[in-house]
Amino acid sequence: MRQTYKTNIAGLERELPICKVTDDLYIGAFICFGDAEITVACARELLKLVPQADYDYMLTAEAKSIPLIHEMARQSGAKRYFIARKGPKAYMPDPIYVEDRSITTAGSQRLYLSRDDAELIRGKRVLLMDDVISTGGSMHAMEALVELAGGATAGRIAVFAEGDAQARSDIRYLAPLPLFNPDGTVKC
Repeated sequence: MRQTYKTNIAGLERELPICKVTDDLYIGAFICFGDAEITVACARELLKLVPQADYDYMLTAEAKSIPLIHEMARQSGAKRYFIARKGPKAYMPDPIYVEDRSITTAGSQRLYLSRDDAELIRGKRVLLMDDVISTGGSMHAMEALVELAGGATAGRIAVFAEGDAQARSDIRYLAPLPLFNPDGTVKC
């Protein structure tokens, strides 16, 4: 039987599967793909973390937080948001990119932004959003991408802050998420 972690997020109860990252590190996997109820509720609560007047655009990294940022844009009336892609696409002429390290991705990866999107970000305040912040690698990469584009980071928000990220004063999040031992117990 698969181990799970029961949590309450945005007023909804969910059981997150506990998944192996390394031999001695397991995480509670928050996957909002296909869960419209949690996506709508989390987007609503995330929008409450930073006043809309404090930012011009929102940005997230591909892929799990795409439904969240789309729903945040829909609920807030934002006409545009940005996705940092994990690979260059044919429709992205002359993209800019930065290196990224994430707890859930083996090795390093790049995050890309089209030159057209970078031009729109130049001189603007950008709210960075992710589903889970753990080591902060993805958030740091998004911040570097915004800076490379000539924008400024207006804030950092997430659904969950995992492990040590819970103590960070530069992020806002909806709920804490512990790290786990191989037997499913919470790491101290």
